[in-house]
Amino acid sequence: MKKKYWFPVKRYGWGWGPPTTWEGWCVLLSYVFILLGICFWLPPHKKPVSYSIAITCITLVLLLVVWKTGEPPRWRWGEIDTTEDAATSQNIE
Repeated sequence: MKKKYWFPVKRYGWGWGPPTTWEGWCVLLSYVFILLGICFWLPPHKKPVSYSIAITCITLVLLLVVWKTGEPPRWRWGEIDTTEDAATSQNIE
């Protein structure tokens, strides 16, 4: 049984691209709505320290979720994948 990743790796560079599953989109949209809520409840011009801490914490939570549910990140240069874990990146067992 192949593992379905919520966040695939980017074609160029290091990191993840847009979500490919509904769960990934829910995580990303939740992050955006929480960011908007933080901007409303902790305005950066009135509470800069609280705002910075809240943004940092929610971003770290997003990165943790993407790390756990996304493909293992690695440097890529496009379509050609010459790494040993090419089968893993394409969900082939």
